[in-house]
Amino acid sequence: MPAASRTHLVLIPSYNTGERLFSTVSAARAQWNPVWVVVDGSTDGTGERLQQMASADPGLRVWLLPHNQGKGAAVLHGLRAAREAGFTHALTMDSDGQHPAELIPAFMQASQARPETMVLGRPVFDASAPLLRVRGRKVSNGWTQLETLFAGIGDSLYGFRVYPVAALIAVMERQPWMRRFDFDTEAVVRLAWRGVKPVNIDAPVKYLSAEEGGVSHFRYLRDNALLTWMHTRLMVEFVLRLPSLVWRRVRGAPPFQR
Repeated sequence: MPAASRTHLVLIPSYNTGERLFSTVSAARAQWNPVWVVVDGSTDGTGERLQQMASADPGLRVWLLPHNQGKGAAVLHGLRAAREAGFTHALTMDSDGQHPAELIPAFMQASQARPETMVLGRPVFDASAPLLRVRGRKVSNGWTQLETLFAGIGDSLYGFRVYPVAALIAVMERQPWMRRFDFDTEAVVRLAWRGVKPVNIDAPVKYLSAEEGGVSHFRYLRDNALLTWMHTRLMVEFVLRLPSLVWRRVRGAPPFQR
Protein backbone atom coordinates (compact mmCIF):
# COMPACT_ATOMS: atom_id res chain seq x y z
CA MET A 1 0.00 0.00 0.00
CA PRO A 2 1.24 3.55 -0.71
CA ALA A 3 2.51 5.79 2.08
CA ALA A 4 -0.01 8.16 3.61
CA SER A 5 -0.20 11.68 2.18
CA ARG A 6 -0.60 14.56 4.59
CA THR A 7 -2.00 16.99 2.01
CA HIS A 8 -3.95 15.06 -0.65
CA LEU A 9 -6.73 12.52 -0.19
CA VAL A 10 -9.19 10.63 -2.37
CA LEU A 11 -12.83 11.48 -1.65
CA ILE A 12 -15.59 9.18 -2.94
CA PRO A 13 -19.28 10.09 -2.53
CA SER A 14 -21.57 7.08 -2.85
CA TYR A 15 -25.29 6.43 -3.08
CA ASN A 16 -26.72 2.93 -3.56
CA THR A 17 -23.87 1.75 -5.78
CA GLY A 18 -24.07 -1.88 -4.66
CA GLU A 19 -21.14 -4.26 -5.01
CA ARG A 20 -19.32 -1.96 -7.44
CA LEU A 21 -18.51 0.36 -4.50
CA PHE A 22 -16.17 -2.18 -2.92
CA SER A 23 -14.09 -2.78 -6.03
CA THR A 24 -13.89 0.99 -6.59
CA VAL A 25 -12.68 1.61 -3.05
CA SER A 26 -10.19 -1.27 -3.21
CA ALA A 27 -8.81 0.04 -6.50
CA ALA A 28 -8.43 3.54 -5.06
CA ARG A 29 -6.74 2.23 -1.92
CA ALA A 30 -4.24 0.31 -4.03
CA GLN A 31 -3.19 3.64 -5.55
CA TRP A 32 -3.50 6.13 -2.71
CA ASN A 33 -3.58 6.66 1.04
CA PRO A 34 -5.85 7.95 2.49
CA VAL A 35 -9.20 7.24 0.83
CA TRP A 36 -12.35 8.66 2.37
CA VAL A 37 -15.90 7.62 1.46
CA VAL A 38 -19.08 9.56 2.23
CA VAL A 39 -22.08 7.23 1.97
CA ASP A 40 -24.95 9.54 1.11
CA GLY A 41 -27.94 7.91 2.77
CA SER A 42 -27.58 4.59 0.93
CA THR A 43 -30.22 1.97 1.69
CA ASP A 44 -28.41 -0.99 0.10
CA GLY A 45 -26.32 -1.92 3.15
CA THR A 46 -23.03 -0.86 1.55
CA GLY A 47 -22.28 1.74 4.22
CA GLU A 48 -22.21 -0.70 7.08
CA ARG A 49 -20.10 -3.19 5.13
CA LEU A 50 -17.69 -0.45 4.16
CA GLN A 51 -17.32 0.54 7.80
CA GLN A 52 -16.24 -3.03 8.51
CA MET A 53 -13.59 -2.71 5.81
CA ALA A 54 -12.40 0.55 7.35
CA SER A 55 -12.05 -1.02 10.78
CA ALA A 56 -9.23 -3.16 9.39
CA ASP A 57 -7.69 -0.45 7.18
CA PRO A 58 -6.30 2.75 8.76
CA GLY A 59 -6.06 4.34 5.29
CA LEU A 60 -9.84 4.14 4.78
CA ARG A 61 -12.41 6.35 6.53
CA VAL A 62 -16.17 6.19 6.08
CA TRP A 63 -18.99 8.60 6.90
CA LEU A 64 -22.65 7.54 6.82
CA LEU A 65 -25.09 10.38 6.17
CA PRO A 66 -28.57 9.73 7.60
CA HIS A 67 -30.44 10.48 4.36
CA ASN A 68 -29.68 11.19 0.73
CA GLN A 69 -28.62 14.80 0.21
CA GLY A 70 -26.97 14.72 -3.23
CA LYS A 71 -23.45 14.36 -4.59
CA GLY A 72 -22.41 17.93 -3.90
CA ALA A 73 -23.65 17.80 -0.32
CA ALA A 74 -21.76 14.55 0.27
CA VAL A 75 -18.58 16.05 -1.19
CA LEU A 76 -18.97 19.15 0.98
CA HIS A 77 -19.30 16.95 4.08
CA GLY A 78 -16.03 15.26 3.18
CA LEU A 79 -14.29 18.54 2.34
CA ARG A 80 -15.11 20.03 5.72
CA ALA A 81 -13.75 16.96 7.46
CA ALA A 82 -10.64 17.13 5.26
CA ARG A 83 -10.06 20.77 6.18
CA GLU A 84 -10.36 19.96 9.86
CA ALA A 85 -7.78 17.20 9.43
CA GLY A 86 -5.33 19.53 7.70
CA PHE A 87 -5.66 18.31 4.11
CA THR A 88 -5.32 20.89 1.34
CA HIS A 89 -6.54 18.96 -1.74
CA ALA A 90 -9.09 16.25 -2.52
CA LEU A 91 -9.41 14.07 -5.60
CA THR A 92 -13.06 13.25 -6.16
CA MET A 93 -14.10 10.12 -8.03
CA ASP A 94 -17.40 8.34 -8.55
CA SER A 95 -18.14 5.12 -6.72
CA ASP A 96 -19.62 3.29 -9.72
CA GLY A 97 -16.39 2.19 -11.41
CA GLN A 98 -16.47 4.71 -14.26
CA HIS A 99 -13.28 6.52 -13.23
CA PRO A 100 -9.69 5.25 -13.69
CA ALA A 101 -8.20 4.59 -10.26
CA GLU A 102 -4.84 3.82 -11.87
CA LEU A 103 -4.51 7.52 -12.78
CA ILE A 104 -4.89 8.75 -9.21
CA PRO A 105 -1.09 9.11 -8.66
CA ALA A 106 -0.64 11.09 -11.89
CA PHE A 107 -3.44 13.50 -11.00
CA MET A 108 -2.08 13.92 -7.47
CA GLN A 109 1.41 14.62 -8.79
CA ALA A 110 0.04 17.26 -11.15
CA SER A 111 -1.75 18.90 -8.23
CA GLN A 112 1.30 18.76 -5.99
CA ALA A 113 3.38 20.40 -8.74
CA ARG A 114 0.85 23.25 -9.08
CA PRO A 115 -1.25 23.35 -5.90
CA GLU A 116 -2.91 26.63 -6.89
CA THR A 117 -4.75 24.87 -9.74
CA MET A 118 -7.62 22.41 -10.11
CA VAL A 119 -6.64 19.26 -12.02
CA LEU A 120 -9.53 18.17 -14.23
CA GLY A 121 -10.07 14.88 -15.99
CA ARG A 122 -10.84 15.24 -19.68
CA PRO A 123 -12.86 12.14 -20.61
CA VAL A 124 -11.80 9.75 -23.34
CA PHE A 125 -14.88 7.74 -24.31
CA ASP A 126 -15.03 4.21 -25.62
CA ALA A 127 -17.83 2.39 -27.41
CA SER A 128 -19.75 1.90 -24.14
CA ALA A 129 -20.57 5.62 -23.86
CA PRO A 130 -24.23 6.46 -24.61
CA LEU A 131 -24.29 8.76 -27.64
CA LEU A 132 -26.97 10.97 -26.10
CA ARG A 133 -24.81 11.59 -23.03
CA VAL A 134 -21.70 12.33 -25.11
CA ARG A 135 -23.55 14.85 -27.29
CA GLY A 136 -25.37 16.39 -24.35
CA ARG A 137 -22.17 17.17 -22.46
CA LYS A 138 -20.89 19.13 -25.47
CA VAL A 139 -23.70 21.59 -24.88
CA SER A 140 -22.81 21.96 -21.20
CA ASN A 141 -19.13 22.31 -22.08
CA GLY A 142 -19.91 25.08 -24.55
CA TRP A 143 -21.82 27.07 -21.95
CA THR A 144 -19.04 26.50 -19.41
CA GLN A 145 -16.40 27.82 -21.81
CA LEU A 146 -18.45 30.97 -22.34
CA GLU A 147 -19.23 31.46 -18.64
CA THR A 148 -15.51 31.33 -17.80
CA LEU A 149 -14.46 33.42 -20.83
CA PHE A 150 -12.62 30.40 -22.24
CA ALA A 151 -10.40 29.86 -19.23
CA GLY A 152 -9.52 26.37 -20.50
CA ILE A 153 -11.90 23.94 -18.78
CA GLY A 154 -11.58 20.75 -20.84
CA ASP A 155 -14.78 19.12 -19.54
CA SER A 156 -17.39 20.45 -17.16
CA LEU A 157 -19.05 17.19 -16.09
CA TYR A 158 -16.30 14.61 -15.57
CA GLY A 159 -16.04 14.22 -11.81
CA PHE A 160 -12.53 12.71 -11.68
CA ARG A 161 -10.57 15.78 -10.57
CA VAL A 162 -8.44 17.31 -7.83
CA TYR A 163 -9.82 20.36 -6.02
CA PRO A 164 -8.15 22.79 -3.61
CA VAL A 165 -10.17 22.14 -0.46
CA ALA A 166 -10.34 25.63 1.06
CA ALA A 167 -11.30 27.33 -2.21
CA LEU A 168 -14.07 24.87 -3.00
CA ILE A 169 -15.54 25.08 0.50
CA ALA A 170 -15.54 28.88 0.25
CA VAL A 171 -17.35 28.72 -3.10
CA MET A 172 -19.98 26.25 -1.88
CA GLU A 173 -20.71 28.00 1.39
CA ARG A 174 -21.55 31.27 -0.36
CA GLN A 175 -24.63 29.92 -2.14
CA PRO A 176 -27.22 27.13 -1.73
CA TRP A 177 -26.72 25.33 -5.04
CA MET A 178 -24.11 22.75 -6.15
CA ARG A 179 -25.58 20.10 -3.86
CA ARG A 180 -26.81 17.57 -6.44
CA PHE A 181 -26.07 16.78 -10.11
CA ASP A 182 -25.20 20.44 -10.70
CA PHE A 183 -22.13 20.13 -8.46
CA ASP A 184 -19.41 19.19 -10.96
CA THR A 185 -20.13 21.92 -13.51
CA GLU A 186 -20.85 24.77 -11.13
CA ALA A 187 -17.76 23.92 -9.07
CA VAL A 188 -15.35 24.45 -11.95
CA VAL A 189 -17.09 27.62 -13.17
CA ARG A 190 -17.09 29.26 -9.76
CA LEU A 191 -13.53 28.16 -8.99
CA ALA A 192 -12.39 29.68 -12.30
CA TRP A 193 -14.18 32.91 -11.36
CA ARG A 194 -12.27 32.76 -8.08
CA GLY A 195 -9.00 32.58 -10.02
CA VAL A 196 -8.27 28.84 -9.82
CA LYS A 197 -6.64 27.79 -13.08
CA PRO A 198 -7.78 24.51 -14.70
CA VAL A 199 -5.18 21.93 -15.70
CA ASN A 200 -6.59 19.17 -17.95
CA ILE A 201 -5.43 15.56 -18.15
CA ASP A 202 -6.97 12.96 -20.46
CA ALA A 203 -8.61 10.07 -18.65
CA PRO A 204 -10.75 7.16 -19.87
CA VAL A 205 -14.34 6.79 -18.72
CA LYS A 206 -16.31 3.54 -18.70
CA TYR A 207 -20.07 3.12 -18.81
CA LEU A 208 -20.67 -0.26 -17.21
CA SER A 209 -23.68 -2.35 -18.11
CA ALA A 210 -26.07 -3.68 -15.48
CA GLU A 211 -24.52 -7.13 -15.98
CA GLU A 212 -21.13 -5.62 -15.09
CA GLY A 213 -22.52 -4.07 -11.93
CA GLY A 214 -23.02 -0.61 -13.40
CA VAL A 215 -25.42 1.70 -11.57
CA SER A 216 -26.66 5.08 -12.82
CA HIS A 217 -28.82 7.57 -10.95
CA PHE A 218 -28.86 9.98 -13.91
CA ARG A 219 -32.39 10.96 -14.95
CA TYR A 220 -32.40 12.62 -18.35
CA LEU A 221 -35.29 15.07 -17.93
CA ARG A 222 -34.77 15.87 -14.24
CA ASP A 223 -31.02 16.34 -14.40
CA ASN A 224 -31.00 18.23 -17.68
CA ALA A 225 -33.61 20.58 -16.24
CA LEU A 226 -31.32 21.09 -13.26
CA LEU A 227 -28.37 21.83 -15.58
CA THR A 228 -30.48 24.28 -17.61
CA TRP A 229 -31.45 26.17 -14.47
CA MET A 230 -27.82 26.14 -13.34
CA HIS A 231 -26.50 27.58 -16.62
CA THR A 232 -29.24 30.22 -16.58
CA ARG A 233 -28.08 31.38 -13.15
CA LEU A 234 -24.42 31.25 -14.14
CA MET A 235 -25.00 33.25 -17.34
CA VAL A 236 -26.75 36.03 -15.43
CA GLU A 237 -23.82 36.21 -13.03
CA PHE A 238 -21.34 35.93 -15.92
CA VAL A 239 -22.76 39.10 -17.50
CA LEU A 240 -22.19 40.94 -14.22
CA ARG A 241 -18.65 39.56 -13.95
CA LEU A 242 -17.75 40.11 -17.62
CA PRO A 243 -15.82 43.40 -17.24
CA SER A 244 -13.69 41.90 -14.47
CA LEU A 245 -13.08 38.70 -16.43
CA VAL A 246 -12.06 40.62 -19.55
CA TRP A 247 -9.64 42.74 -17.52
CA ARG A 248 -8.10 39.67 -15.90
CA ARG A 249 -7.77 37.93 -19.25
CA VAL A 250 -6.04 40.94 -20.82
CA ARG A 251 -3.59 41.10 -17.89
CA GLY A 252 -3.02 37.33 -17.80
CA ALA A 253 -4.24 37.23 -14.22
CA PRO A 254 -5.68 34.04 -12.64
CA PRO A 255 -7.27 31.90 -13.99
CA PHE A 256 -5.79 33.04 -17.32
CA GLN A 257 -2.13 32.78 -16.30
CA ARG A 258 0.18 30.32 -18.01
